[in-house]
Amino acid sequence: MEIIMNKAKARLLLGLFGLVLVGCSTADNEMVGGNIQAVNHTLNNINWLSVNGYRADGGGGRSCCIVMPIKWRSGLKAHVEWEVDPEPHEKMPSVTSIEFRDAYAKHAANYKHYTAIVDIPEWPETKRCGLSVHFLVCNQVKVTSSCLNFGSPNYPIKEPLDMKEPAICPK
Repeated sequence: MEIIMNKAKARLLLGLFGLVLVGCSTADNEMVGGNIQAVNHTLNNINWLSVNGYRADGGGGRSCCIVMPIKWRSGLKAHVEWEVDPEPHEKMPSVTSIEFRDAYAKHAANYKHYTAIVDIPEWPETKRCGLSVHFLVCNQVKVTSSCLNFGSPNYPIKEPLDMKEPAICPK
């Protein structure tokens, strides 16, 4: 009987301890969904991207969803992966032709994959607007959680669109 009472007490204490941990951990770690937007500043085609494992279309529109903390905290990182088509305007046979499958396979074999880890800048506590990923020349990436639209005077990323790759990229 005493062993049963000790087990019951232990379960009760573990349950209370678990509730305390959950209460503490969710207070600062609540998560919310937001959109991912790709902004391509290069002449290459971004086929797709992923941020911290959340995949999105690279075409420039907003894609759902990425999960981010409600409250910004120091040290937040975005692990960005993306695929580039270095020849987006290559002439291909008709998709209904017999040759298309082989031509596409040869074309897709030239796709390039890149990865970068960048800091996620602070956002206001009262407003979350998802994450915009800016693809720059030399396979550089910047992210922002700004609610403004790209090109707005106070938008934090100022690089122009349609940038050409320099002959030599800085290391």
